[in-house]
Amino acid sequence: MIRLKHKFPRGLLILGLIWLAGAIGDRVWFALDNSVPAWDQADYLTGSLNYWQALQHMQIWSGEWWSGFWLLSSKIPPLVYTVAAITQQIFGRGIEQATLINLLFSAILLASVYGLGILLFNVEVGLWAAALCQLFPSLYRARLDFLLDYPLTAMVILSFFCLTLWVRSTIRVRQWLSAAASGICFGLAILAKQTALFFLFTPILWVAIAMLYKRQWQRVLQLGGSLLLSVIIAAPWYRTNWLIVLTSGKRATIDSAIAEGDPPLNTLAAWTYYWEILPYQVSWLLLLVPIVGLILYWQRLQKHRASLAWLAIFWLGAYFLCSLNINKDERYVLPYLPIIALFLACGFTFWRGRWGNYIRWGSVSLAVVLMWLNIFPTGSVGRSIAQIFSPKAAHYAVVGTRFPHQEVIEAIVQQAPHLRSTLGVSPSTPEINQHNLNYYGALRDFQVYGRQVGVRSQQVVQDARSLDWFITKTGDQGSVPAAQAAIVEIVERSPDFDTIQSWTLPDSSTLKLYHDRTPEIEIIAVPGESKVTLSQVTVPQQVQPGVPIPVTYQWNGAWDELQSGLVLLDWYQEDASSNRWIHDHAIGMGNLHSTPAPGTFQVIERMAMLPPTGATGTYTLKATYLNRNTGETYPIASPRVSVTVEPNAEVSQAPELDLLTQFRTLAASLPQGLPALELVFEEIARINQYDPTQDYLIQTQQALTYRLQQEPQNLEFAYTLALSRVLQRQVNEAIAALERVVQLDAQNPYAYAYLAFVHLYNWNAAPAEAALKNARTLNPNIPEIQALSAVAALLQGQFFAAWNYFTSWQNSQSL
Repeated sequence: MIRLKHKFPRGLLILGLIWLAGAIGDRVWFALDNSVPAWDQADYLTGSLNYWQALQHMQIWSGEWWSGFWLLSSKIPPLVYTVAAITQQIFGRGIEQATLINLLFSAILLASVYGLGILLFNVEVGLWAAALCQLFPSLYRARLDFLLDYPLTAMVILSFFCLTLWVRSTIRVRQWLSAAASGICFGLAILAKQTALFFLFTPILWVAIAMLYKRQWQRVLQLGGSLLLSVIIAAPWYRTNWLIVLTSGKRATIDSAIAEGDPPLNTLAAWTYYWEILPYQVSWLLLLVPIVGLILYWQRLQKHRASLAWLAIFWLGAYFLCSLNINKDERYVLPYLPIIALFLACGFTFWRGRWGNYIRWGSVSLAVVLMWLNIFPTGSVGRSIAQIFSPKAAHYAVVGTRFPHQEVIEAIVQQAPHLRSTLGVSPSTPEINQHNLNYYGALRDFQVYGRQVGVRSQQVVQDARSLDWFITKTGDQGSVPAAQAAIVEIVERSPDFDTIQSWTLPDSSTLKLYHDRTPEIEIIAVPGESKVTLSQVTVPQQVQPGVPIPVTYQWNGAWDELQSGLVLLDWYQEDASSNRWIHDHAIGMGNLHSTPAPGTFQVIERMAMLPPTGATGTYTLKATYLNRNTGETYPIASPRVSVTVEPNAEVSQAPELDLLTQFRTLAASLPQGLPALELVFEEIARINQYDPTQDYLIQTQQALTYRLQQEPQNLEFAYTLALSRVLQRQVNEAIAALERVVQLDAQNPYAYAYLAFVHLYNWNAAPAEAALKNARTLNPNIPEIQALSAVAALLQGQFFAAWNYFTSWQNSQSL
């Protein structure tokens, strides 16, 4: 490795040994580590399992399957998830198996850095740069986590290598091939993480300007084709999720920066942040020794001026754009560290002679020792040495007692073996949080989901009444809002909850698992028929209108029938059947999970329903079964039951309304426009926590699709069905549902605005403009319609019209 000239096979062999040494060290670390993933790591691991689950039923020629595949992750691009899903399909599910992808991306990264070293300098620089990438603290810590940033680094450097190869190529065929490779890799890099653009934008722009200036039109065509290829690769996911990517950007940058206290852009600290942490990212040792070599032998830089300038273009552009991002974190700039490794590798190779060998090998050997001291627990002496020579780089394997996450999930499954459960999580520490409990629930066949509760003070009571399972912790609660203490107090002091089990954690705090004594859904084995029957309904004799009332249903039947069953419930007046309310829902609220032994079962539902405000008189129940898989329907045998609605009746204590009823109530306000939408989406965000799979939307869609076949003029059903389609981002179906809405509510400008919005979401400006024209005819002064009209005009290239609409919207905002 000291002097390699034109010895590519030997260089590749050494490169393989560098990769293998890092791989062995990494896997030893994972074998020893007993830690649990923190927030982001657990969230990404769960995402990989979602993709693993989707790949179990892969239908490569089905457009519907691909649409669902792109929707699996709305904020995070799918490349890393997909690679991890395939890896876990081969090696099994778990943290150690998922992190095997870092071995693949390490190989990509080292090969790309090595290739850049050969293209720009020589084999020796390429090998030293690859070795430095294994020894930089920020990079070896990233290899020991399941995060997007290390795979992103590998894909960015691979893209940059292909771009450099294209720039340096002089043979036409090689130019076209390297341009295609660059386009493919750039598209994949953007599918790893959106911030790939921060690192590749400047060199691509630089090359484009240079080619245009030199009038190298064939090269411009090659670059254009390369970028088009990138768009083709990345477009399906971004076209599906563009709106959520944009709207989540503020939360991921501005809101996070404020919460973390990052320096604002109008301060010097914002622009020097990454410069100040660079010595800790690469270590003082590996930074200073090469820099001294560069300074002492600076004359040797002359023959590499063009190569160093090309690397500087990449690094300076990346540094500027990353600094422009208000949200700062050391892992956000990992992709430029391999470029720094190439700079520093040059400095290493400038040291010559016997002392040069001692300096290079001595520095690398010490760096290896420091790396091991920073990742393996070696006692106080080892930590002190590491802090002196490589500070702020510790990432120790946890070799103590394991945290009880798997035991928590198993306790829930044992208590409710046939149900999908949602666990309300009150603490939010790196070790105990909603994300890692959700991940371990996903490992248990997605039977338990973890969700944070007690986020908003006005929703604390609803949180406590809506879930059957809660977990609390003594001691440090982590990063939690003020309302968290209120829900902990409710759960711990309420007689409605039993303590199922408790665990002592390594920090001597106590973790407690609580369960509702009267859960919403209960399942018992009973003899009976396979067809679903309603054996008992318990409801108060007299109730008030417009007030939730308690109701208990007991459904009997074979497991398959129960699990796939949706019940259409009409509480109607016998002498005036048009006076009614509905209580449609899937049996067990769609939470029947596993497949028990053959036989029949009873599903007990303890729920609440909502009589309309104007209801009065005696109402009786009619029940219809709808198979969610086949569409089969049949009347359900049920006992005769009635309830009298009286304005002066005594109010009965009731649980929270089921999610479908809450959703239908919210959707009924859609004709009111924006004032209603703000409350609708705030409440939907809350109830989504209680049903992590959002199956209540599918239940609503299935029930109302059937009902609208019977009652095609029902406006309330039409609005509710349209909203359920929109929230599932079923674009074509949502458009069809909203077209029905505008037919039934033709004098409401908001109905046309909703239809136009979905058309714009789907990048169809012309039909959006047609709908907006009707809306403006009905009411031209609604600001939201002006804003949508501006977007529609802009997408059609009508810039003056877009400006006029924008000005009208701006004027309305200032009033």
